[in-house]
Amino acid sequence: MLTVLMATHNGARTLPVVLDAYCRLEPPRGGWKLVIVDNGSTDNTKATIGSFAQKLPLTYAFEGQKGKNAALNAGLTCMEGDLAVLTDDDAVPWPGWLVQLRIAADTHPSYSMFAGAIVPRWEVDPDAWILNWVPLHTTYALTDPSWEEGPITPRRICGPNSAYRTAIFSAGYKFDPSIGPSGSNYAMGSELEFNVRLMKAGYTSWHCKRAVVEHIIRRPQMDKNWVLRRAFRSGRGDFRVEIKGELISPNLFFGMPQYFLREIVAQALQVAKAAMKGNRRKLFVERWKLNFLLGRASEARATYQTMI
Repeated sequence: MLTVLMATHNGARTLPVVLDAYCRLEPPRGGWKLVIVDNGSTDNTKATIGSFAQKLPLTYAFEGQKGKNAALNAGLTCMEGDLAVLTDDDAVPWPGWLVQLRIAADTHPSYSMFAGAIVPRWEVDPDAWILNWVPLHTTYALTDPSWEEGPITPRRICGPNSAYRTAIFSAGYKFDPSIGPSGSNYAMGSELEFNVRLMKAGYTSWHCKRAVVEHIIRRPQMDKNWVLRRAFRSGRGDFRVEIKGELISPNLFFGMPQYFLREIVAQALQVAKAAMKGNRRKLFVERWKLNFLLGRASEARATYQTMI
């Protein structure tokens, strides 16, 4: 038995496509159930979910506390079985998705975390700059087709397609509600924080290349300003997950570690050079890096201000 756990906030636009695909899933060995946690939706999300209640092994739950991770924590109480499969309300599964994750978990008992493949489902055909300039893994949670079946760093596990042995949650692990999607202003990295925490505790992860979902990428998410804002939020998450706990009494300047400021100044010079040369690709790439560093610095300042 396994449980698919999904949090949704105002997901009425994508849920019909996603849940229709769930109706065509091949059942995994031991059966499955689907838990959808409505995280304070104000659209037709509840009614949309209800319309599939007779078609799927579906449990509906509601969590009013804002934030995806708060919703996932609420959904943990509804789980059954030995495997928890996490996904999103804009991830469309291929028919063999759960079968492949079940096989991976059963044939690799020494691994506790599993990463499936994530491919794009573009709402409109992407412009060339998106495919050639944008870091697709970080921006759209897409996996690299070159990643082979086998052990994988937990840093490559993405929320739209991941699975965990439920013994992890029985041991007391939960998701950090202070990070991840929560409105429009948040630090990215909700699953990354969880995965890195598990990695440090000794849990290992496996990439299941044949367990595939398609991540819906909407037209507004294909705008350059949206992508650059994503870089800023990614930088915020990077500080929270990778740096915050490693800095002991850092020397601060303008509320951030001094080397952060040096990196920002150096990167701003790279942006200026690219602009002067008129290289559009180079300019965008350098701006993405700068926004990432600015996001990291912003999160650092907010963190250290609360410690003063």
